[in-house]
Amino acid sequence: MTNIVETFRNAFKIPELRAKLVFTMIIILLYRLGAAVPVPFIAPEGLAALFEMGEGSIFDFLNILSGQAFSSATLFALGIQPYITASIVMQLLTIAVPALERLQKSGEEGRKKISQITRYLTVILGFITGFGYYMTCRAFGIVLDEGNVLFVGIVIVVCYTAGSSLIMWLGEKINENGIGNGISIILFANIISTLPSWIMSLVQGVIYQIAGTGTAATVIMEIVRAAVIIAGAVAVLGFVVFMSNAERRLPVQYSKRMVGRKMYGGQNTYLPMKINMSGVMPIIFATSMVSVPATILGFANPNPDHGTIAWHVNSLLAPTSPLYMVLSFALIIAFSYFYISISFNPIEVSNNLKKNGGFIPGIRPGQPTVSYITKILNKIVLIGGLFLGIVTVFPLLVNAVATAINAGWALGAIAFGGTSLLIVVGVVLETTREIEAQMTMRHYKGFLE
Repeated sequence: MTNIVETFRNAFKIPELRAKLVFTMIIILLYRLGAAVPVPFIAPEGLAALFEMGEGSIFDFLNILSGQAFSSATLFALGIQPYITASIVMQLLTIAVPALERLQKSGEEGRKKISQITRYLTVILGFITGFGYYMTCRAFGIVLDEGNVLFVGIVIVVCYTAGSSLIMWLGEKINENGIGNGISIILFANIISTLPSWIMSLVQGVIYQIAGTGTAATVIMEIVRAAVIIAGAVAVLGFVVFMSNAERRLPVQYSKRMVGRKMYGGQNTYLPMKINMSGVMPIIFATSMVSVPATILGFANPNPDHGTIAWHVNSLLAPTSPLYMVLSFALIIAFSYFYISISFNPIEVSNNLKKNGGFIPGIRPGQPTVSYITKILNKIVLIGGLFLGIVTVFPLLVNAVATAINAGWALGAIAFGGTSLLIVVGVVLETTREIEAQMTMRHYKGFLE
């Protein structure tokens, strides 16, 4: 934490980096203002019915990632989900479609074309998602169309499509004129914006419990409960930071070779393989899949009677239920392997090492190197999947325990756990590394010591 603060403080001493940081802050401010602009013809107070379905629906997940804009029906209600979905789809298509794969490997021009296609796909997905949002609002009777259905529908869908496109543009501006990682920084700002409300709910919950009885024992008990939650959050934060930086280093040695009159190679280095290579994507995939049943049940029967089949199924799929935790944990590990299988190619890594005269000591080039890297990769993915599963399930377990000990005010912990914590830590670490790299390029010696 000290190094991160020191890096940002030193960056402000450099005029160019200070200008980039200030520009990034202005973009974030503009984004947060846009997240408060209401869309016409929608009564946002009616959206409360969506969130009365119970925790665990996909609407809770979208609301967290949009910085509460989803539940407020504002211009940026769709958040960055259309862009993220478009990026994932393009990543999968570049593997499945040979033409796109050749385009991606054709250099800077090819990557620019891929980015352009991603933008168009974002607009299309923004339109589809905006239409779905509009139909959901109509289903709950919160669209104020007054008989003019076509006009109102067009206005609402166009507003949400424009909002998702504007978010993409703001993220690209951060990449061009700011400190980079534009979309990630916007997502970071969304999640951080929910932190004050979570802290306030925690404080108000403690005060409410104390005021209910007023006895000394109750005061001590509630203070201890709050301290345990805060200590647990700090411990999880430290664990996430440690695992996010952890990596397995494969030793690599380059053979000496003559190029003209100069000798190249001969140095020893390493191939870094991060423990959490897949990032937060497995959690997003798993959470989305597990949330779908609760969402469908909420639409079919928002308030099922106690003891009915719908009520039992809804209870089994609640975030505090053991089945939900087990499914989430298993799906996260499965998606970790799936994501690595499409994003990391041991054969390509082995070929690149061989072309550059590199080899892993004790391992022959070619297929033996591929088998060795694959073996190490499988172990790393398992450890990374277990890490992601623990980080995701731990807040759910905290909520289950809080419910059992009648500390329902602690249920807000789920809003800032798992996916949110990983994104926040990942963005901070990546942004810090980016700033340090730019400082090193400017030869400001001693700033990183």
